Amino acid sequence: MQLESYVEGHWYRGTGQPQQSFNAVTGEPLAEITSNGVDYKGTLDFARKQGAAALGAMTFHARARMLKSLAQYLNSRKSELYKLAPASGATKGDAWLDIDGGIGTLFAFASKGKKEFPDQTFYVEGEAEQISRTGTFIGHHLCVPLQGAAVHINAFNFPCWGMLEKLACNLLAGVPAIVKPASVTAYLTEAMVRQIIESGILPPGALQLICGSIGDLFDHLTCQDVVTFTGSAATGRKLKQHPAILQNSVRFNMEADSLNFSMLGSDAVPGTPEFDLFIKEVSKEITVKAGQKCTAIRRTIVPSSLAGEVLEALKKRLSSVTVGDPANDKVRMGPLVSREQLADVQARIGELRRAGELVYGSLDNLQLLGGSKEKGAFCAPTLIYCSDPLKHPEPHEIEAFGPVSTIMPYQGVEQAVELAKLGRGSLVGSLFTADDQTARTVVLGTAAYHGRLMLINRSSAAESTGHGSPLPHLVHGGPGRAGGGEEMGGKRGVLHYMQRTALQGSPSTLSAVMGQYLKGADRHSDRVHPFRKYFEELKIGEALITHRRTITEADVVNFAGISGDFFYAHMDDIAARQSLFERRVAHGYFVIAAAAGLFVDPAPGPVLANYGMEGLRFVKPVYIGDSIYVKLTCKSKTAKDVPDGVTPQGVVAWDVEVLNQADEAVALYTILTLVKRTIF
Repeated sequence: MQLESYVEGHWYRGTGQPQQSFNAVTGEPLAEITSNGVDYKGTLDFARKQGAAALGAMTFHARARMLKSLAQYLNSRKSELYKLAPASGATKGDAWLDIDGGIGTLFAFASKGKKEFPDQTFYVEGEAEQISRTGTFIGHHLCVPLQGAAVHINAFNFPCWGMLEKLACNLLAGVPAIVKPASVTAYLTEAMVRQIIESGILPPGALQLICGSIGDLFDHLTCQDVVTFTGSAATGRKLKQHPAILQNSVRFNMEADSLNFSMLGSDAVPGTPEFDLFIKEVSKEITVKAGQKCTAIRRTIVPSSLAGEVLEALKKRLSSVTVGDPANDKVRMGPLVSREQLADVQARIGELRRAGELVYGSLDNLQLLGGSKEKGAFCAPTLIYCSDPLKHPEPHEIEAFGPVSTIMPYQGVEQAVELAKLGRGSLVGSLFTADDQTARTVVLGTAAYHGRLMLINRSSAAESTGHGSPLPHLVHGGPGRAGGGEEMGGKRGVLHYMQRTALQGSPSTLSAVMGQYLKGADRHSDRVHPFRKYFEELKIGEALITHRRTITEADVVNFAGISGDFFYAHMDDIAARQSLFERRVAHGYFVIAAAAGLFVDPAPGPVLANYGMEGLRFVKPVYIGDSIYVKLTCKSKTAKDVPDGVTPQGVVAWDVEVLNQADEAVALYTILTLVKRTIF
């Protein structure tokens, strides 16, 4: 079959001589791929004019709903993709990481879009900065979607997850994508993109696919575009130096293969849970995806006194791994992705053997459970022992991108840290120890060189996601050799596709621009209490200024009795006089309760419930005899999605200022209320 590209709203079959890909298990021809004839400039223009315009007009919440719908749709059709996965060498477990892992990332970002972003087309970041004496001129950061395209150049090892973990971020940000998968496994990516297009969930131009080379696409990049690359460091550096990237300061995020480590603490001797967990994890990372993971454990760092036991335990566990055709349920490790990849891994093993001894693994003795040793791309799980890793640079410079790990002994935690750092920047490192002081030393010593560190002991192991599993919530990337980029990371990954702009102006002007009340902006009010208004009737900046209440000694004594809070500053006159307060003060939480009594309208109405409180600060004490009042201002509004049969509602954030008789603020916070909607 010949794979097709999806560009400018239609499927396109490339012309000319195609590239051939082969079944990794049998070596039989599998697919042809070429992108000759694609109008790359037109593809970018279509993304900018159609995709960026449509996505940019949607709010974060609308984009989040779109991601959730897409995840649900793909979940309903994933069995079709599982049928294709074995040809790439993936076992059912490997395919689960790729297919279900990718779909799960869509779900995760859909949730974050609803919970962590506003129901706006833009994102207001941080708090306002007062940059004038009286507050009439302020600054604030605003993040808006870039008006270009995200160009994703992906690696062969995760043809589905590699696409979806990036798409989730750029689509939530409001930026369209052009995906270029690695040719050898592009048939899986193409199959998933066909499902996405058939769903009709994404607007036109939101997703395009190039199966084949990217031609002159880079020549047409602008400052509004983003390029992400996953693959070898050498290829990434070459792409990063393209003239258009440099001339237009195009954002370039690179995630390259790295020499990740896993370390065994000296306390984790045989018989401890940490030792067993370490052996299990290293073995798993050698064999999952046949070691073809950018996060796989390439350097296994162990105490010199335990090196013998570690080697024997790893050999025993690896000897039970069945290798062969992934379509067989008994197989635990499939082949590499191609014969070319096999040749490369074997060459790298030869280079690594200059630094150490091959202690496990031989292709000659490899027994297969199905598949062809001659035509397939099978590689034996391989261990190399380097007795002097500080002397030999090869394990810290050469990566065999397959089921290969080098065992390195260390003497003392300081030496272990130095070995970990010799990788010159990695995606992930892991440590297995029950000694928290060892964990602290390793983290502080190695964190600057690693994008992620996993610390495992008997307490966390049961729910650990594993050394090699990047998560949507946390950044995936690393410094130096690993590329210096970051992917996912929750909100951070979304903001990578947005422009952060500093706004300066009056509070009222910035409030109008950003759709939320800022302190110092104009307020307005009318005769109707704001708690008598439905969600749609409330206006940003609508305010209520309450009557006053004088705080009495009886208030303080009664609140102490109800709450059980008899702190000396409230109840002991002599101790209070000797304190920083100089006299007795009211409980802070009583002040908040009394403030609620001032601004709440008690009768049934549109307000359904208090939803929460944020950012509470007690900025000045309230003394017995002080009088307080409240300025309540509608700060922002967010409509909620609710199940059928539930009262339509939205969340209203109210800015609350509690002031004393001298008009000095005594407490500042935001309260959230659930308010009925009339439109749904």
